Amino acid sequence: MTEDQARERIVLHGRSLFERGFGVGSSGNLSVRLGDRYLMTPTNACLGRLDPKRLSLLDAQGELLDGDQPTKEAFLHLAMYGRRPSDRALVHLHSTYSVAVSCLADVNEADVLPPLTAYYVMRVGRLPLVPFYPPGDKSLAAAVERLADRHHAVLISNHGPVVAGADLDRAVYAIEELEETAKLYLLLRGSATRPLTDAQVADLRERFPS
Repeated sequence: MTEDQARERIVLHGRSLFERGFGVGSSGNLSVRLGDRYLMTPTNACLGRLDPKRLSLLDAQGELLDGDQPTKEAFLHLAMYGRRPSDRALVHLHSTYSVAVSCLADVNEADVLPPLTAYYVMRVGRLPLVPFYPPGDKSLAAAVERLADRHHAVLISNHGPVVAGADLDRAVYAIEELEETAKLYLLLRGSATRPLTDAQVADLRERFPS
C-alpha cells in the first residue's frame, strides 16, 4: 500500500466508523505502518472529518515527520506494533458497548467476552483486560506490550478496545465484531446463554487463526 492509499483508507474508515456511532467527538484513533514509518490520526481530530493531508507521519522512533501533531496515544500504537511485526494497522476506539463492558466488575480479565459467535472467535479470539491508566500515561504502553505478542486485541479498563491487524480493513472489521459482541453480551446479561463450546472454539481457531 502506498502512502497516498493509506491516507485514503484511514479517512474512509474513520468517516465510516464515526457515522455509524463507533466514535464521538474527537475520540478514537487509527494508524497504518508503512515500512519504518507510521501514518496516524492527529490529536483532537474527529474521525468523521479527517483531512488526508493533515494526518500525522511519524518515523520509527515516533518523531513527527509531517502533518499535525499525532494522537496523544501514539505511544500505544508504537507499543503494539513493536510486539506484532507482521501487523500493519491498528484501531483504538471509545465505542459505547465495549467501554461499557470494560467498566464491569465481574468480567474474566483473562478473556473478557464469551465466544458467542463464530465471527467473534475468528476475528478477535481472546480478549484480555488491561488495567486502567489515565489518558496519555506512558505506563499503558508497558501493560499492552505484556499482552501484545499473544493477543492482537485488548480491552483497556474504563477506556476502550485496541485491535491490530494485517491491514486496516481487517483491523476495522475485527474491532467492529468486538463492539457487536460486547453489545450482544450486555443484551444477554441475566439470561441463560449458549456460547460456543470449547471444541467448537478450538476448531474455529485452527481453521481461522486470528
